[in-house]
Amino acid sequence: MPQRVAACSRQAPEAPALESGHGHMTYGELVRAADRLAAYLRRLGAGPDVPIGLCLPRSFERVVAALAIWRAGAAFVALDPDWPKDRIRALLDDAGAPVVVAELYIADQLAGPGRASVAFERDASAIDACPPFEAVSPEADALAYLVYTSGSTGAAKGVEITHGALLNLVLWHQAAFGTGPNDRASHVAGLGFDAAVWELWPALAAGATVVLADDDVRTSPQALGDWLVRQQISTAFVPTTLAEPLLTRSWPADTALRFLLTGADTLHSYPPAGLPFALVNNYGPTECTVVATSGVIAPEAGDAVLPSIGRPIAETQIHLLDSDGEPVADGGVGEIYIGGTGVGRGYRNRPDLTAERFVPDPFSDRPGARLYRTGDLGRRRPDGQIEFHGRIDDQVKIRGHRVEPDEVAAALNRHPGVAASAVVAREVGCQRSLAAYVVAAQAPPPDPTALREFLAVLLPEYMLPGSFTALSALPLTANGKLDKAALPEPGYADLAGLAPTREPQTPTEARLAEIVAAVLGLERVGVDDNFFLLGGHSLLATQVVMRAREAFGVEVTLRHLFEAKTVTRLAEAVEGLLLEALEAMSDEEALRLAAAD
Repeated sequence: MPQRVAACSRQAPEAPALESGHGHMTYGELVRAADRLAAYLRRLGAGPDVPIGLCLPRSFERVVAALAIWRAGAAFVALDPDWPKDRIRALLDDAGAPVVVAELYIADQLAGPGRASVAFERDASAIDACPPFEAVSPEADALAYLVYTSGSTGAAKGVEITHGALLNLVLWHQAAFGTGPNDRASHVAGLGFDAAVWELWPALAAGATVVLADDDVRTSPQALGDWLVRQQISTAFVPTTLAEPLLTRSWPADTALRFLLTGADTLHSYPPAGLPFALVNNYGPTECTVVATSGVIAPEAGDAVLPSIGRPIAETQIHLLDSDGEPVADGGVGEIYIGGTGVGRGYRNRPDLTAERFVPDPFSDRPGARLYRTGDLGRRRPDGQIEFHGRIDDQVKIRGHRVEPDEVAAALNRHPGVAASAVVAREVGCQRSLAAYVVAAQAPPPDPTALREFLAVLLPEYMLPGSFTALSALPLTANGKLDKAALPEPGYADLAGLAPTREPQTPTEARLAEIVAAVLGLERVGVDDNFFLLGGHSLLATQVVMRAREAFGVEVTLRHLFEAKTVTRLAEAVEGLLLEALEAMSDEEALRLAAAD
């Protein structure tokens, strides 16, 4: 990978490699900046198979740092600076990273005994003073990056991916989608999500331009669709929960978008006829380098069968096996095992779990070949496409993120007021969220809002339960296992974010309370309840805003809801907008409006 990006720099040094709302960076600038940083990292101990923490926001500097880590021969540990600091430090410790590259405000907090920090703002002079060096050419089996996923033992698992596996993904992508210097690719995926690797490097290894999206764009279907058109993006990855609303919008016939790639969750919708681009559904666990199967989804008249996850990508094999490890009959449902070049090394510092999930490949004659046992179920159609049939275990997807409920429970059990807990996924309205069940260490049980605030220091936002139900004891089956079927449905009082009950005082509050409750899938909400602590997030916020616009005829925005958080404060904002609209009317318009009423 690093050599291919450098080759693009030599061929077209002035071509734009990166763009954002803040400007652009050419290929020449990218490689020169990366090589200066690489030389500095080498002085700090970077080298083959050495993990270097990468904890920068979405920016040119993050891409520079990732390339520099590779040019130094090392591997990066993908981290999101928005995660709780304790979690970031724990992952750096687990990876054994001797260096972390971060922004100045957090760099010293992440450093410690045996770990140095690098901040562009602080260390610019030292970086620039490093003499030129010859970049390292990594071997195919050298470590390229680590991505941490939720772990069933209560600890996150570090997935190790090699340069050979990454290169296979890059070459397949470039061939499948015809990526070249004239393409413009988007960068919207979460920074700790392996899809971010997929967005960047096939494009940068082909001389294309990668355009970085702002956070307010990447979380709103409407804003993201407008941005894709405005930025003339030709290939975009969009998580499933955002991609499905994009399919229903009106697209200009001359849009530059050629491929809308999606994945990370079950695709429920077929594209309508007449879309000016192809919808491509993708499937693959982090352990197999982002993508294992891929396929264009054609428009269908009916939705009786879910869209497929496509066919295996290049140098990849899919086996559907029964509980004895034997292939299932044609058309049968079996566990998905993945083989081929994209299979990762295994889990960092977890030889036991690696041996359990990365098993010998009995179908290959290649020495040392392994299969990754996904825990997912699939069925092969007669045409070779694979249907996804859910997971064997309890691991769930929450807004596109893979979550192991036991990791959340392990964090919850650290609260001094919690004696025992269990966490499961529940369908609330049209969304899936986590529900926690708590046995208190002493009476009274901890308040749901306080428990969520406690977890917010330890876990990313998508791993926070929306409800906390107090139980005298966890229900058990006859053999002593948790009886999940006996766990009660959460009640209204179990929701985090509840305020003392107060009825709506105005028609505006009453209508907004109805809208918020409907979007959250709840029977009711209090006017002072916190929308986001009740389980609201950016995608649901978009729905609230759209319904409020329809109900009141004024331009309610996401900013209004994010700042208001409660029905009462949002009602104040809406009434202010209504007053502004009324004051802007002419006398004639006001008279017509009064007559209509």
